[in-house]
Amino acid sequence: MVDFQANVLSCLTISLGFLSLIYFIFRKYSSVPNCAPSPQSYPLVGNIIGFLLNRHRFHDWVAEMLSCTPDLTLQVNGFLGLSHGICTANPVNLDHLLRSNFSNYVKGSRFHNVLQDLLGDGIFKVDGELWSSQRKIASHEFNTKSLKHFISSTVQGQISNRLIPYLSFACDKEEVIDLQEVFRRFAFDNICNVAFGVDPAWLDLNKIDHNSRNLSFVCAFDHAVEVSSDRFMSPLPAIWKMKRLLNIGSEKQYNEDIQVINDYAMDIIRSKEKMRLNQEGNELGQNQDLLSRFMDSVSNLGFHNQDGKRKFLRDIVISFILAGKDSTSTALTWFFWLISGHPQYEQLIYSELLATIATSPEKAPESLSYDELKKLHFLHAALSESLRLFPPVPINSRLTVSKDTLSTGTFVGKGWFADYSAYAAGRMERLWGPDCREFRPERWLDEDGVFQPCDQFKFPVFHCGPRMCLGKDMAYMQMKSVAASVIYSFEVKAVDGGGLPERIFHPPYTLSLLLKMSGGLPVKLKKRQLTTSSWTQK
Repeated sequence: MVDFQANVLSCLTISLGFLSLIYFIFRKYSSVPNCAPSPQSYPLVGNIIGFLLNRHRFHDWVAEMLSCTPDLTLQVNGFLGLSHGICTANPVNLDHLLRSNFSNYVKGSRFHNVLQDLLGDGIFKVDGELWSSQRKIASHEFNTKSLKHFISSTVQGQISNRLIPYLSFACDKEEVIDLQEVFRRFAFDNICNVAFGVDPAWLDLNKIDHNSRNLSFVCAFDHAVEVSSDRFMSPLPAIWKMKRLLNIGSEKQYNEDIQVINDYAMDIIRSKEKMRLNQEGNELGQNQDLLSRFMDSVSNLGFHNQDGKRKFLRDIVISFILAGKDSTSTALTWFFWLISGHPQYEQLIYSELLATIATSPEKAPESLSYDELKKLHFLHAALSESLRLFPPVPINSRLTVSKDTLSTGTFVGKGWFADYSAYAAGRMERLWGPDCREFRPERWLDEDGVFQPCDQFKFPVFHCGPRMCLGKDMAYMQMKSVAASVIYSFEVKAVDGGGLPERIFHPPYTLSLLLKMSGGLPVKLKKRQLTTSSWTQK
């Protein structure tokens, strides 16, 4: 028995030695000049050891490695050499990836494999002509004044009738509430109203029916996004692919979730088709949600049958629900965490609100118009500074069609992935100075206190180039409306003290597609005693 074990051990040692030799020979003769450095990469296992050891602080780990490279770009090696890629936070390289050589860096098979069931052929997953046609339709709709007005009025209604009453009730009861969960429910109700014209009432505990199809859709969508995130972040994709093949565990539940989502979306599409048949032509404009608008826009795309048209509508609208579901709620969560740790900035925002509302005393913050919200320069700066430190989508990825050389001279092979980290970019001293890890909204203001936007490739929070987020302006509008209304009505105190300066170095996030706060954001609310104050920029 001892001899047998010794023989097995010897065979394993020889095999590992042989594989290591093959690996080094392969690396020696297939090496390419100008490869980016690859910190914490080892033969055979690549970067997987470092990933597993730093999984709990993944984005900070990436930022630390990038900061040590000559041009804020590193090479990533997968397990057994099964994948290769680069990761960058260099604005020059981002410009190359996302604009100047746009056609060579696509969503590709990584996004297709992970998101096909959920997004189908929706705009955020596809490339080429399929992407171009959807982008053209969506861009037209997002630039219409009527959609901006509809989204603004929807947000205002949700704040006035649901968010503020919910927070007031919790405040009166002196309850500790999870503000991240509150914002998540608010954002989901809001995006479903905007996208489908349907109100799940997830935040309104008095109205929601726990046996309703709306709630079933909410739960199914929520779980499907979690599973999609786990797929993306898995160091060994073969594991989830095997679970999918065998239809077990989370993948079995995922399949059931997708069926619920499909049935819900298709029922709404059919009901809108029926409703539109019963309407006169001059009444169709009453339907302002995205689905109704896209139904008008795609009527001339030449679908061969009604099922094909419905599938197209389902995919594009579900894509926008995914984009709006958690992004603004995640951004608002980190914003209030930071504000709670920096009360001097909360007071400056409050003073700015008082000065703005003083010109229209009859107005509440939630009823400020789109143009009036644009005048809140310090609030806009504080939100941008929060997004710089805590971008809702901390890292994004592309797939290389052909081999290429980045603007800084770094080689990228054909079929490699090309990641760019907005989280790391916001914490690079070479980009933002020695105070890059400090929360300083004033860095966004000129000497007159007017907000100054930043180069998109230095601040890739809303992505860059042709795929830049169409809803950027409306996301700011929603965040400013919510932040203004909450700060005007309440003092918000995080139970853990919030984003104190020293805690920004070790923020409590989870590893996910979105930079969600680990454990939520427990807060206590105190109603403000409204005072008169003049706005002074400090």
